[in-house]
Amino acid sequence: MPDKPTPNESDDTDDANSMGSHDQEIVMNDVEDEADFLEDRDPEDYPSILRITADPQKEHRQDALDRLDRWETGEAVPHVINFQNPSDLRALLTDRRVELLRSVMTDQPGSIRKLAERLDRDVKTVHDDLQVLAEYDIIHFEQAGRAKRPFVPYDSIEVSLEISASSPTDDAAPA
Repeated sequence: MPDKPTPNESDDTDDANSMGSHDQEIVMNDVEDEADFLEDRDPEDYPSILRITADPQKEHRQDALDRLDRWETGEAVPHVINFQNPSDLRALLTDRRVELLRSVMTDQPGSIRKLAERLDRDVKTVHDDLQVLAEYDIIHFEQAGRAKRPFVPYDSIEVSLEISASSPTDDAAPA
């Protein structure tokens, strides 16, 4: 009889928390996972803009410090989710999830089931996509009787992916 995996081992048969074979796993770093940014805020207090970026760590850190300075002076700043690897951003924002976001932002559905019907998709796959987006603080839920109503607390979502040539190091002499 095969051994059951210990809590720290993964069980290949349990894919309830895994994505389909065609999707890549999306991984938050430990700081993002522990931060729970905005988790306890009233949705009305959310910034109007969510910016999703794929910037190198050094650039993202400087941008975060700049936003903090502006926020401390009372300026409205966007909520930013950054991926250091552009493929993680692409794995999160699949075409179907973008379609789902647009639908929820255009007309908040009464339930997950109604959203699935609107999109002509299976309820379970819509639920799974909503859960992934909720992990990143993009989608939120409110109770409506026995149903959960998904909503997006932002007025707009901006996605930024800069692609540029690497610049030579400052100390490299021209040939």
